[in-house]
Amino acid sequence: MSTTPQAATRPDTNEMKVIHRVFRREFTALPALVRGVRDGDTARSAVVGAHLQQMLWFLRIHHEGEDELLWPLLLDRVTLQADLVHRMEGQHQVVAALIEQATALLPEWTATASAASGEPLAALLGELTAPLFEHLGEEEQHILPLAADHLSVAEWAALGEHGRSHLATPQDQVRVLGAILEDATPDERAHMLAPMPPPARDAWTTQGAPAYAAYIAQVRQG
Repeated sequence: MSTTPQAATRPDTNEMKVIHRVFRREFTALPALVRGVRDGDTARSAVVGAHLQQMLWFLRIHHEGEDELLWPLLLDRVTLQADLVHRMEGQHQVVAALIEQATALLPEWTATASAASGEPLAALLGELTAPLFEHLGEEEQHILPLAADHLSVAEWAALGEHGRSHLATPQDQVRVLGAILEDATPDERAHMLAPMPPPARDAWTTQGAPAYAAYIAQVRQG
């Protein structure tokens, strides 16, 4: 006797932890990547700068999705945890200010690869990690359980849709999805790919994944 699989009744918030791994990995590595570019090596600064720009953009979009779609729902439904949610909002503001500062410094360094512009950028990225990682840890410990209990599957899925809606180019899609899947377990990878139609999943396997592997190897070269 066959049974029909039941639809999930609670959102799988673990996917947020998969995305958080990207930010921990990349923003840990980026200060050294910037400092490792030789003074005047604009070919190399173009590669590292493009990657840094992509990660700053990805982090900004990720936080904007939470600002629009997560905090208002939790404030409405978990009123006893309002202080926690407001603390999360405040942490976003701190991180957003640092993203804005890094984004402002990035074009000059990318164009010139000068040590004089690279060191302030690298130092700022190092400054970003402490408030960002504190926020990610607190979100995983306290917010994700609340989201699992108080958001519907559709409401949680809207966060992912928000992020995907901003992937305007095939390059964005390859670089962001590749970064997300890089350290994912096989089960996590299957879950993250599930929303894609079969032809798109096939295209990722045959074209997207190799393109990301080549891209990230270039970013991380010595």
